[in-house]
Amino acid sequence: MITVVNERKVKMNEKNLSPISDSEWEVMRIVWTLGETHTNQILKELQAKKNWSDSTIKTLIRRLVQKGWLTAKHEGRRYTYTATVSQTDMMYNEAKSLLNRMCDMHKGEVILKLLEDSPISKGDLMKMQEEISQKEKTAPDMVPCNCLKTGSTIC
Repeated sequence: MITVVNERKVKMNEKNLSPISDSEWEVMRIVWTLGETHTNQILKELQAKKNWSDSTIKTLIRRLVQKGWLTAKHEGRRYTYTATVSQTDMMYNEAKSLLNRMCDMHKGEVILKLLEDSPISKGDLMKMQEEISQKEKTAPDMVPCNCLKTGSTIC
């Protein structure tokens, strides 16, 4: 018998979703990598990386189900979990949220620094070059500061 505990599909723009902690991110990374997975697989993978008890990991999983980030199916004696949102969507929304709190004038510098510090495949670099070529056609000479209401400040 299969019992679905939480089958809600998450839309990244839903306002009632709770943010997740760094520890919950660790659980989500395992689920995203494995796809549909069960408790024992999550425990095994996380305990290979972290010195966390079974109960700590199970608590993190339970919270992610309650928050709507994981779907849980009860199959016989075990639960199977699936992420309700893709890793790329989640990472994009986290990065966008952070960038939205920054000065517009300095976002390019931050993105450039991230590019320098991040491992990136040749395929992704080619996609970035294409996007840069397109953005270059309409990019302003300078992005104004948006820290003050007047927007005329150079910071």
